[in-house]
Amino acid sequence: MMKYLVGLSLVAILSVACSGQSKEATVEATPAVTSLWSTDFVAASAKAKAEHKYMLLDFSGSDWCGWCIKLDKEVFSKKEFQDFAVKNLVLVMLDFPRRTPQPATVKAQNERLSRQYGVEGFPTVLILNPEGNLVEQTGYRAGGAAAYVAYLGSVLANDQKKALAPATK
Repeated sequence: MMKYLVGLSLVAILSVACSGQSKEATVEATPAVTSLWSTDFVAASAKAKAEHKYMLLDFSGSDWCGWCIKLDKEVFSKKEFQDFAVKNLVLVMLDFPRRTPQPATVKAQNERLSRQYGVEGFPTVLILNPEGNLVEQTGYRAGGAAAYVAYLGSVLANDQKKALAPATK
């Protein structure tokens, strides 16, 4: 009887914890898709190559994923990140919404890219160099826009150093 009560209590506690998380995840779902963001990977790739900019791919669940919403709210929607992005990045939103309608072509593209890059969770943020090669994979990082911009700046700088370094024989 005691094991049954302990088990039942554990289930009740986990249910309350999980229900609180899902409520938080649905509060103010604000996708980062603005004029800075593209949903067309092919066009964004061409732009990145032509402008010699890195690409930031944001694999997101914009209307259900709590960490995705937090990343958008704390980083992507902030002026500091947007100013950095305009100078250095081509931004691509690869969204997997549950409630927001999405064109079939965008949905198919996002699923294909998710498989291609081995995305296993959300948010997944990939940085590609102007040639389209993967440089870094990350996701939500604590610290807000300033910390995220500093991190991205170091990723880009390190990749540029590698590109300039003479090949070893």
